[in-house]
Parts: sequence; structure tokens; C-alpha cells
Amino acid sequence: MQTITKDIREKLRPEEILSILKEGNERFVKNARVERDLASQVEQTSGGQYPFAAVLGCIDSRVPAELVFDLGIGDIFNVRVAGNIVNEDVLGSLEYACKVAGAKVILVLGHTKCGAVSAAYSGFELGNITLLLQKIKPAIEKVRLARSDSNADKVAEQNVLESIGRIKRESKILSEMYQNGDISIVGAMYNIDTGKVDFME
Repeated sequence: MQTITKDIREKLRPEEILSILKEGNERFVKNARVERDLASQVEQTSGGQYPFAAVLGCIDSRVPAELVFDLGIGDIFNVRVAGNIVNEDVLGSLEYACKVAGAKVILVLGHTKCGAVSAAYSGFELGNITLLLQKIKPAIEKVRLARSDSNADKVAEQNVLESIGRIKRESKILSEMYQNGDISIVGAMYNIDTGKVDFME
């Protein structure tokens, strides 16, 4: 698989990048990953990087974005924080990824059986974890109001939507890029049991 260059990325449209991610996940699920010369990719990216997407995901060790989407070195920016929540540091990272470095897709990737979401759902409190989990509370409240069958996985899905909403509301830079069609901002859920990513279209 070819290392992403500036020329390659410039020709890609956001919808084509989403197709690359979807096809990569299909290969991952089928255990048919593309052979890559990672040492060569290290060398090829040593002078610069041209990632086509930024993935905001959870720190969960079972959801490594490059593997889940069958990607190589230099393909994506990977922003990871428990519960794939949004704060000013995450926003700054995404603004850098898109406005400065040229990524064309932001993918907010939640997952089933999320420990952070389950902890927030059960009211867990401990040190700085308490403050982090507060950012998941809006998703809990919306799911409980809307559904009689609320559970942590339903909250995790809503939490992805909440994070997308915060990105659009709280970053003028990303909101303008999104409205101008320069970037796509998309949500998805990774299934811990199957390895499959379901995109929120």
C-alpha cells in the first residue's frame, strides 16, 4: 500500500476518504490486511506527513484506529481520550490536523462496552476521572429522556453525536471548514465483539 503524499491527499475528496476507511475496516474484519513495508513508511514520512483524516477515539486498548481501518504510518492523526470526549485540547488538536496540516475528515469513533461511558452511566467518581466523566453526562440525559431501554451502549452512540455537536459549536475554524465543504465530520461505532465499524450516515 502506497504511503500518503501531499499530491495523493490533495486529489482525495472527503467522501473518498470515508470509502478508504470503510474498505479498510472490511479488510480488518476479514483478517485480510494489506501488506505494508513499515520501515519504508517510516523513511518516507521522515520529511513530512500528509494524513487524510483525524480520528477522535477512546483510549481503549482494543480500538487502535490504524489497525481497525487497516492503515499505515502517516495516514491519519489519532486523537485519543477516554470516552472520545471533546475539550479545548482536543479541539486544538483537530484544528491543527485540519486547518494547518490538511486532513479532510474528522471521524469521532465510539465503541461498545466503553469503560468510560459505563462509569459515567453508573455515576462513578474518582479524582480527575470525575471531571472527564461529566462531559458524558449530556449523552446519558438525552438517552434516558428518549428511551425506556437506555443502556451504556446507547449512551456511547449518543456520546459520539454529542462530541460531533461540540466540535461544530465550539470550534469556529472547524465549523467554517465543515460548512464550506472542506472537511466532513462523521461519527461511527466500533463493535468490540466483531471488529466492525458502523458509520453514522
